[in-house]
Amino acid sequence: MFELTAFNFIMLLAMGVFVGLLGSALGVGGGIFMVPFLVLVLKIPIHQAVAASLAAIIATSSAVAAVNVERGLANIRLGITLEVTTAAGSIAGALVSSRLDAGSVQLMFALMLFPASVLMFMKGRHSLKKPVSAAAPGAGGSSSFDSAFFDPALAAHTSYGVRNIAPASLVSFVAGSLSGLLGIGGGIVQVPVMNLMCGVPMKAAAATSNFIIGVSAAASAYVYFRRGLMPLEVTAVTVLGVLIGSFLGMYALYRVRAEKLQLAFSALTLLVGVKMLMTAF
Repeated sequence: MFELTAFNFIMLLAMGVFVGLLGSALGVGGGIFMVPFLVLVLKIPIHQAVAASLAAIIATSSAVAAVNVERGLANIRLGITLEVTTAAGSIAGALVSSRLDAGSVQLMFALMLFPASVLMFMKGRHSLKKPVSAAAPGAGGSSSFDSAFFDPALAAHTSYGVRNIAPASLVSFVAGSLSGLLGIGGGIVQVPVMNLMCGVPMKAAAATSNFIIGVSAAASAYVYFRRGLMPLEVTAVTVLGVLIGSFLGMYALYRVRAEKLQLAFSALTLLVGVKMLMTAF
């Protein structure tokens, strides 16, 4: 039985800050670290850990999504389109969480992350070698999803075109299913999909992912809450830390060059892939 001692309070708060910082800067939610921490360190049952992780993802999204939208960094039209299938997948994942072999899902998920990590690393490294520049507004394609944002790191506007919406929506359903099933947040899939498949710049992809994952996490968190699996004390402390970390991560998202965020994300996906591969057996 978990007891909220002073030591556990500090550990939960610190983990929440870390998850919020990581989630808001890279658009991933941070559940891949939250769930193992709650289960292995604090000995919280897996389904309760997943529920608390989903609540943390909602907090991350709520803290930064409005600011990202206001500043034009999140692509609203793209986000709304992808979050429909993401939310549907999230509900499906939550409903089958007690019936599906999580080990098999983790194995497939881990194997999928390795090529995404390599591709994002190569793209980010190649971009770092180029002179720092930004596209002029309106330089994107002709899709209705095309957008532009002001990048403080470049002190200029960056325009981009969006492609492959249909296949990206299909992959978003898978991302949502993983979020509802494992509590990891669909951002670890959504960001590479938008960046590599749709051609969205890293900063806009991370901001749009934060906009998406809160809705999908809320959809599946409700299922866990109705089943009485939401640990309220753990969730409350974690969310407090997440809110603190989210504002720190939002600062990093605006000030750091997109290529460096891309390299950091590729390292994260590689780490997550290795960790999930090891725990799948």
